Amino acid sequence: MTTQQPIDQQAPAGRPVRVMVVDDHPMWRDAVSRDLAEAGLDVVATAGDGEEAVRRARACSPQVVVLDLNLPGLPGAEVCRQVVAHDPTVRVLVLSASGEHADVLEAVKSGATGYLVKSAGREELLDAVRRTAVGDAVFTPGLAGLVLGEFRRLAAEPPAPAAPVVPQLTARETEVLRMVAKGLSYKQIADRLVLSHRTVQNHVQNTLGKLQLHNRVELVRYAIEQGLDDEI
Repeated sequence: MTTQQPIDQQAPAGRPVRVMVVDDHPMWRDAVSRDLAEAGLDVVATAGDGEEAVRRARACSPQVVVLDLNLPGLPGAEVCRQVVAHDPTVRVLVLSASGEHADVLEAVKSGATGYLVKSAGREELLDAVRRTAVGDAVFTPGLAGLVLGEFRRLAAEPPAPAAPVVPQLTARETEVLRMVAKGLSYKQIADRLVLSHRTVQNHVQNTLGKLQLHNRVELVRYAIEQGLDDEI
């Protein structure tokens, strides 16, 4: 993962980021929850199995779910799918012992916006949660390229018939979208365009609304399908 300056751990309204931790190992779950709480984030719930995770996520509405894939009951990918389907604003950061490509791609296709392996250090995890909360797609080094490569492969497949007309984006929205497709963080985009972090977020949110997409991962896939990642 590229080293970046840590972003503000607070939510846009000035409140701590609301996080839920899902893992079937109590000691690991407690350790992650403790690290997040000590760093000032608000751990609103924990869960030890898939069905419990879905119920609690719906009840407490976290901003970020830190999710293990290997869970009893519902597997992590299905938990992710159900949580995001119920509330598309929830962002899921997978924290798994597995770095297998199939697991990574399944998690992303289920709606996860980031994927970190459990060998990551404490500060790397905290930074990943904070960045996930503001919309960045965060991956363990090497996995981001895998996901982008899969999106490019899917984009090369024959298009579905009768594609709907896409609303017109402004020049600035298109410019930001090209940089998102290149994998730049919001901070990097803001620095390049001499804009504030909040302005970049607003452009991304407006673009998501116009394109009827739910998160940054879907936005990256759309941009690659449109060939925007080759235009910088």
